[in-house]
Amino acid sequence: MSAQDYGYELIMDLSDCDLSVISSKESLQQYVDELCDLIEMVKFGETLIPYFGEKEEFTKGYSLVQLIETSSITGHFSDHWKTAYINIFSCKPYDEKKAEEFTKTFFKAGKVKSRFLTR
Repeated sequence: MSAQDYGYELIMDLSDCDLSVISSKESLQQYVDELCDLIEMVKFGETLIPYFGEKEEFTKGYSLVQLIETSSITGHFSDHWKTAYINIFSCKPYDEKKAEEFTKTFFKAGKVKSRFLTR
């Protein structure tokens, strides 16, 4: 990290996910808990995991927000498309490859498109 860098962001678009995992509030909580342990992030407060967007078939699903001491982890999940959209942003460095592999395995995703940014 240089003096001008603020943080690191891993952006993942996962497709062909296991519907039983992305549509389970308990599974999403487990994902956040295990991910934070894996990449050594400290959670700040409770995980928000609301289910909404039910007016349209393609918009309904869970979203999650977990503040961490160094920023946040967010996710949006589509039951209809069996997709997940995850962002991990932190001013503390972490192993993005480990986070990506864990996320792909956890959601049993067929494909992951990811980008890693230094901000």
